[in-house]
Amino acid sequence: MSVHVKEEPVLVQNCDVENSELVVFNGNGVSELEDFGTCIDDITERVNQLEQKVVEVEHFYSTKDGAAQTNTSKSNSGGKKIAISQPNISKCNSAGKDKTKGKHVSSPELMRQFATMFRQITQNKWAWPFMEPVDVKGLGLHDYYKVIEKPMDLGTIKKKMEGSDYSNVREIYADVRLVFKNAMKYNEAKEDVYVMAQSLLQKFEEKWIHIMPKLVEEEKKQADEEAAEHANKQLTLEAAQAEMTRDLSNELYEIDLELERLRESVVQRCRKLSTQEKKGLSAALGRLSPEDLSKALKMVSESNPSFPAGAPEVELDIDVQTDVTLWRLKVFVQEALKAAANKSSGGTNAQTNNNTGEVNKNNAKRRREISDAINKASIKRAKKA
Repeated sequence: MSVHVKEEPVLVQNCDVENSELVVFNGNGVSELEDFGTCIDDITERVNQLEQKVVEVEHFYSTKDGAAQTNTSKSNSGGKKIAISQPNISKCNSAGKDKTKGKHVSSPELMRQFATMFRQITQNKWAWPFMEPVDVKGLGLHDYYKVIEKPMDLGTIKKKMEGSDYSNVREIYADVRLVFKNAMKYNEAKEDVYVMAQSLLQKFEEKWIHIMPKLVEEEKKQADEEAAEHANKQLTLEAAQAEMTRDLSNELYEIDLELERLRESVVQRCRKLSTQEKKGLSAALGRLSPEDLSKALKMVSESNPSFPAGAPEVELDIDVQTDVTLWRLKVFVQEALKAAANKSSGGTNAQTNNNTGEVNKNNAKRRREISDAINKASIKRAKKA
């Protein structure tokens, strides 16, 4: 792309855009510029805080949608584990294993019913071998702990029930079965202990089946209550998020109003570029890289839509450009040439350059924001006119 600038590219001392200081306002211009920069910094900080809140709101709704999809897929892929249609012993056993950890808390009435059933088992004439822990050392059962992973006895279960260590009857059910299953696992089928354990386990399962309908009904009721409570909490949380969203919208609207007032104030105090500054700007444009030159021409086209910024060859008339456009170009060219100079100088003073570059970057950001504010306000006023 080639650019013809209709302004004599004569460099004038102290007007080189690359080295000049940015003074936008007349009178007490520097202090006013600092004041405007402070206002912009404050607004930027507020916007950053609002962005964090926006991220929180977006995260809430994205997590909510993901959880809803997961719950839907689970409900479609699997049946309810709580419901038991027929009193089949094998099904009851597997259900007991699934619920060993007991998510729901059994009611006192159900715990009393189970305690009655448990007492009937412990009072059986064949229950005595299972009332105390197995005397491994006294009986010389050296391989007992290799065969039995989790020892259990009815006496231990009774103490845990009296101490309210169980919260769910399924937990007690699993431990009682474990007592008899351990005995049947360690002893052979022909031995008395095996036969006694098998008989007591069968009686226990028969009694367990009678309280299963009550247990299933109670668990279903608790599950419904938990679902309703979770739904209420979710609605409360969504209401809070909706209120936060409204507050964010109001705060952003207030920031827009502040920016508009700031733009108007900047435009009122903006001074014109001198002839010498225009000549310096013309010369500096010719030293830009192709990429930076394209950006500069795009700035011109923003205030002058008829300007062919993307054409292979364009002619730029400095004198016909608005003051706002000229100031934007000056700020941009100054920072672009400084960046190019720093890049070409290499990394001999890397740390110093990084610190200086950070300062320049912050200053450049402030200047660009001011120039953009001036440009937008100028365009807006021109449209109203």
